Amino acid sequence: MPEGMEADKRGYLLEDFRLFHLKDSRAQRLDYHYHEFDKIILFLSGKVTYTVEGVTYFLRPWDLLLVPRDQIHRVNIDPSEPYERIVLWVGRSWMERRSDSGQALSECFDLVRTRGFHLLRTDGEQRLNYMRRAAELEEALRSRDFGHERMADTCCQQFLICVARDLLRDQTAEKEKDSYRSDPKIEEILRYITGHLSEDLTVDALAERFYLSRYYLMHRFKAVTGYTVHQYTSQKRLLLAGELLRGGTPVMKAAEQAGFGDYSAFLRAFRSTFHASPRDFQPR
Repeated sequence: MPEGMEADKRGYLLEDFRLFHLKDSRAQRLDYHYHEFDKIILFLSGKVTYTVEGVTYFLRPWDLLLVPRDQIHRVNIDPSEPYERIVLWVGRSWMERRSDSGQALSECFDLVRTRGFHLLRTDGEQRLNYMRRAAELEEALRSRDFGHERMADTCCQQFLICVARDLLRDQTAEKEKDSYRSDPKIEEILRYITGHLSEDLTVDALAERFYLSRYYLMHRFKAVTGYTVHQYTSQKRLLLAGELLRGGTPVMKAAEQAGFGDYSAFLRAFRSTFHASPRDFQPR
């Protein structure tokens, strides 16, 4: 990502959830981007790598890749083979409405965010299960028979519950070392940044905290993640500010809690990223 360029928001989810079954042969290496909804990719065929928050995943047929909302990612597609996948977009508010006490329907996305590992590699029985559930959801969304909306709603819930159950007992990271590439130190730094956005996150401060030279941190961070420390922290702070604003936090307080010491700089960056003012994000 060129210097000064930020990740873009991609896609708009106006429904509770959407399902896409896509197949193409275009060479793509999209810029880093994020979504305001959660996403699952059920990979069917092709040669594809996905980079999510600095970890690169080498996908195999019937892998599931989960990308929680606001996590920065990109896909790299080899055009020598058609890229086929089923993509599910899910709105967080719908999951909250469908959740039971103590058992959030968003558990699968919360798990991968906490673990920092986004891949679920399935076996034969699991593949048949996901094939069946994806087909049922596709059919329910196409149907106009009696109760089709309730059927689609139920099918989507069942799909997410199955993913969460499989993730809770999954050991892909331990068993499949060739399925991903990462740098443990950079992963540690990324987790620290996400958890300390209101603090000093300059290159100098991070280099001192993690006992790295400033030069090494700058170059290694860019090599692993594709963006600079400043680009990453700025984007994460803006995403946090947006989330706080949607929850009703006053604009100046949201800027402060997200780590922006200069209110004018916050306003400029917010408008540049979201093409809207902070007040547009607040509940009405």
